[in-house]
Amino acid sequence: MADERRRAVLIALERLEEGERLLLELELLLANLDVDVVERVIQKRDSPDPAFFLGSGKARDLKRVCDVVDAGLIVSDRPLTPRQMANLKAESGRYVWDRPLVIMKIFEERARTSEAKLQVELARCRYELPHLRGLGHQMSRLGGGIGTRGPGETEFERHRRKLERRIRDITRKLVQVKKRRRNQRKRRSRSDIVTVAMVGYTNSGKSTLLRRLSGDRSIYVADALFATLDTLVRSISMSDGRTILLTDTVGFIRELPPTLIAAFRTTLEEAVAADFLLVMLDGSDPDALETLRVVRDTLRDIDAIEIPRAVFLNKADLIDRSTLDGLLTRIRSEGEDVEAISASKWDVKEITPVLEKLVFRTGL
Repeated sequence: MADERRRAVLIALERLEEGERLLLELELLLANLDVDVVERVIQKRDSPDPAFFLGSGKARDLKRVCDVVDAGLIVSDRPLTPRQMANLKAESGRYVWDRPLVIMKIFEERARTSEAKLQVELARCRYELPHLRGLGHQMSRLGGGIGTRGPGETEFERHRRKLERRIRDITRKLVQVKKRRRNQRKRRSRSDIVTVAMVGYTNSGKSTLLRRLSGDRSIYVADALFATLDTLVRSISMSDGRTILLTDTVGFIRELPPTLIAAFRTTLEEAVAADFLLVMLDGSDPDALETLRVVRDTLRDIDAIEIPRAVFLNKADLIDRSTLDGLLTRIRSEGEDVEAISASKWDVKEITPVLEKLVFRTGL
C-alpha cells in the first residue's frame, strides 16, 4: 500500500456505546491493513449529510485536519454513497474509503484459493458499479475505437459494461462451484456422518480448533481478522468411534457488507446445509455477548437460525474463573447451550468429549 495511505483520519457521526465499539473495530480492521488512525473527526447530527456525509463545513475542514496530522487517507465508519465519496475526495484531495471497502480490502489480501478470489472480486465489482459516476471527469470523456459501441460512448459506459460482463462471468463460475458443493454434500449425507459447521466472529478461534482436532498443521492460523476465507472440511474421530465432518467457514463481523454476504453465499451455504452449528465465541472479548447477538443476526440473515447449535466459549484460559462463570450463566440465560474451552491450550483428549457432549445430546 502506498505510504500516503498508511495514516488515516477516521470520520463518523456520533453514536452511543455501540458506535464506540464500531469505531474501535474499524481501527482494528485498518490495523490489519497496516493503516494507523491518527485522528478522529466525529460530528453530532441526526443523519448523514447527503452531499458530504459530515456537514459541509466540517467536510471542508478535513483537508486542514489531514494536513496537520499528515494523513493521506480518510475513512468513514459507515457506507458512503458515490456522491459523498466523490465530494470528500474533491474537498480533501485525499483517498477516501468507507467501512465496506476496508473489509473488502482485507478480504482481497486474505483470499488464497481461486474460489475465494472469485467471491471477493464479485463483491468488489458489485461495490464499484454504483461508484463509477463518482470517479471524476476522467469517466466523462468521450471515447471511441475498436471494441466500443461507437464514438459517442463515454469512458463511464465502457467501464460499466466491463464490470457487468465480469460480474456475469464470475457468477457463472460460482454457479458451477455451488453445484460441485451440493454434490459433495449429497455424498456426505448418504454416508450418515454428522456434519458440524463452525460459525462465529472473525478471529474467534475456528481455524485453531479445526487444526487442533484434525492434527492438520497445514491449516492456516493467524491472530488476524479474516485470516481464513476458504471453507475447510476435516474428518474428526470421536471417543466412541463415531466420526463427524467439521467445517470451518468465513468469519462474521458487525455490519458485514451485503455485497460480501451475497458473494460468499456458496461458502456460507456450508453452514446452512450442516446438521449442527458450533458457534465459536471469544470469551476474552469484553463485548462477547454483543458479538454472540451479531452471530445470531447473521445466522438469521443466511436462513440458518433454526439449525441445532451450541456455543464453544473459547480462550477460557485468558479469563478469570468468576468472569468465566458469569459469562457462561448469561449465555445460558439467552437459551444457548454452551461449554468453555481453550482451542490453543487444551489437547484433543480434553476438547473432543466436550464437542461430543454438545453435538450428540441434541439427538443427532
